[in-house]
Amino acid sequence: MARAGLTAERVTRAAADLADEVGLERVTVAALARSFGVADASLYSHVRNLAALREQVAAFAAGEFASLLEEAVAGRAGRDALFAFGDAYRRFALAHPGRYAATQLPVPSEGGTRIVEACAALFRGYDLEPVAAIDAARLLRSTFHGWAVFESSWGFRAERPVEESWQAALGALDGALRAWGSPGA
Repeated sequence: MARAGLTAERVTRAAADLADEVGLERVTVAALARSFGVADASLYSHVRNLAALREQVAAFAAGEFASLLEEAVAGRAGRDALFAFGDAYRRFALAHPGRYAATQLPVPSEGGTRIVEACAALFRGYDLEPVAAIDAARLLRSTFHGWAVFESSWGFRAERPVEESWQAALGALDGALRAWGSPGA
């Protein structure tokens, strides 16, 4: 379909942009069609329905997120990898709230697999056993996710600069991961 230059990729990218602007929950086929200046029906050759559109956004966002995390850990190990990974996670979540929300949807994707692999690369620097790596991944994900939710909603109101607290939190996580990887821990 040549009308408005619509392609599945362009529709998905526009939906991701719209999610960042208005929130993932407010993205609808009608709102997306308005952004292109076309009738809703014009989008249905590129997206099956709203659920499919959100799945496309989730897969697209996971790919972008994975690229940032992969770049962050590339050539780094241990503390350096953790700090770079954490900073990349935080930047993505704060800069792209709609895309980040989409990455939380249970949508299998290549990007999701790459995110897990980036996390595994991070943990290699800590010499974690497989079960400990699962526990550590859950700790990091819940910490980073909670941090992003609080920071994006102005939940940190103490006088101490948020960046200083972030660095302290990453340092504490590094200590926990090093202890996990230690014999007898």
